[in-house]
Amino acid sequence: MAKPASPRSRQRRRMENFRKVRSEEAPVGDGAEGGGLSSGPFADLAPGAVHMRVKEGSKIRNLLAFATASMAQPATRAIVFSGCGRATTKTVTCAEILKRRLAGLHQVTRLRYRSVREVWQSLPPGPTPDQKPGDPATSLSVLKNVPSLAILLSKDALDPRQPGYQPPNPHPGPSSQPSVPTTKRSLGEPAAGEGSAKRSQPEPGAAEEDRTA
Repeated sequence: MAKPASPRSRQRRRMENFRKVRSEEAPVGDGAEGGGLSSGPFADLAPGAVHMRVKEGSKIRNLLAFATASMAQPATRAIVFSGCGRATTKTVTCAEILKRRLAGLHQVTRLRYRSVREVWQSLPPGPTPDQKPGDPATSLSVLKNVPSLAILLSKDALDPRQPGYQPPNPHPGPSSQPSVPTTKRSLGEPAAGEGSAKRSQPEPGAAEEDRTA
């Protein structure tokens, strides 16, 4: 007798006939993150602060090029990298690389949860079990709570008593040890000094010839 499928298995098979159309962040707290300088987890940002929204499909090279050029301007005193869900790892990577490029940046990290609404639509060829041929496409809306990460990097000193504060790294760049110069030699070739030591030793046959002479 076949074991009845669990509700999770039935839901998984049902979602196989759908594709995700879009994903949008639902506003929480005081508004959507990045809506202005007073929105998001950092309410006391300096004027001219740059907010970088990191998404799952964002290119780290493009993000860092814009962030580095913006922070090179004297008027820009702070920058915020924010991302949620699968973009949190890329958010940390952007902040760490920028800290290596620019020394003396103060950091504050904020972690919270955000509501993300995913919209799914049924595939045209294969209708779902509850859908008859010729019916319009069915749409589903799924609300998820995903982790959201925001990292503030500031040229100016920040309050070290606030949670998530990290002082500037005294060694921003990776330390490189001077490499010892080495000479390349082909396979079987003696090293420097090795050949001269071998040539200074007389061959066994030469000593016997001298005694017989």
